[in-house]
Amino acid sequence: MRKDDISRVRNIKYPDWQREFEAALVDGDAETLRQRVDAAEAAIFLRSQASAGPTEKEAMAEAIRRLRAVQRKKLGYPDWKKS
Repeated sequence: MRKDDISRVRNIKYPDWQREFEAALVDGDAETLRQRVDAAEAAIFLRSQASAGPTEKEAMAEAIRRLRAVQRKKLGYPDWKKS
């Protein structure tokens, strides 16, 4: 699914980073998934450097948590929280 398709399907509340985030969630191919996760992280980071309200900051924190889960489960990243 392309990013344009995602924004038509879902209501994009935070377009500065949410399109990239949603694209990372629906991508199944490991090669492009890694690129999409990286793009989503970069977009969220850039937005976090600007003035975002508390609701958007909370949404970005949740998006990062979900991206970490994708990295662990689909891309084989280590779980640094495990002892």
